[in-house]
Amino acid sequence: MNEQIKKLRELTGAGVIDCKKAIEEAGGDLDRAQIVIKEKGLLRAEKKSGRETGAGLLESYIHNNRIGVLLMVRCETDFAARSEQFKTLVKELAMQISAMDPATVDDLLKQPYVRDESMTVEQLIKNAIAQIGENIKVERFCRYEL
Repeated sequence: MNEQIKKLRELTGAGVIDCKKAIEEAGGDLDRAQIVIKEKGLLRAEKKSGRETGAGLLESYIHNNRIGVLLMVRCETDFAARSEQFKTLVKELAMQISAMDPATVDDLLKQPYVRDESMTVEQLIKNAIAQIGENIKVERFCRYEL
């Protein structure tokens, strides 16, 4: 059981107790346990969607000196904003904007994620909310191209 918990934590980033409960609920099936973790994480993300976002990061990204992106992503606390998971998410979002040129935040959220087209950008953000434990919102962005 401990090896399964360790493996599930590596795959999902979920906490020990959540992993243990998911494995028990899935009857020891690791693949099913991943689905359980994902579903519960998305439910938590939905619950957090109304919470205030008073902290966050500005990210700039330049691609081949021809495309520039300035992006503001908000979260609830400075603690979360300084986390590697949040920083990675913001960088990925900036690269997504550079590559896919969405017109608005809503357009961005509906786009397939360039690194994994089986999910949308909105699903990527919800997964991050489930892992980080705070509400996350793309506030605004601008994209320039020569």
